[in-house]
Amino acid sequence: MLRSLRIIPRSLKGPDTTVVPTQRRSPESLRTRTRAGELDATRLTVPVGLHTGLGCDAVGVPARFGFKILSRLPAKGCVYADSDWWWWLVPAGSDHDLTWPLPACYAPGAEIPDRGPRLIHHPDGTSPYTPPIPLYLLVCQLTGIAPSWPAPPVRSAL
Repeated sequence: MLRSLRIIPRSLKGPDTTVVPTQRRSPESLRTRTRAGELDATRLTVPVGLHTGLGCDAVGVPARFGFKILSRLPAKGCVYADSDWWWWLVPAGSDHDLTWPLPACYAPGAEIPDRGPRLIHHPDGTSPYTPPIPLYLLVCQLTGIAPSWPAPPVRSAL
């Protein structure tokens, strides 16, 4: 015999109806859901002992660029990876007057989609940051986009 389960809104709930429980979330969780169909977000955590006095943002690139960038950077900070993206910690505001070329993604506050990122590179020193300008130039080179930032105004002393 096949039984069917009736799902009825709580407002119409009677003694013979079944209510399906809603998913519970941990209050400690930093994860947030913004819209239906989007991934939860997570903030990249900096390993203990590293100084983050400049704040933290992150720059992500598709995984296919990860090893190329990591091997070519002269200085490397914390690097995180998941199955689809690699993320570099940079000082907060590293997008000031810069437009990071697609498919790169700039994440203020180092808050990224939660795909289970893990730390894959720990810096040798006490700084968690990758210098943003060499990273920007390398991302531009690998994506075939010419680097671009506004020139400072030129003033004459005459």
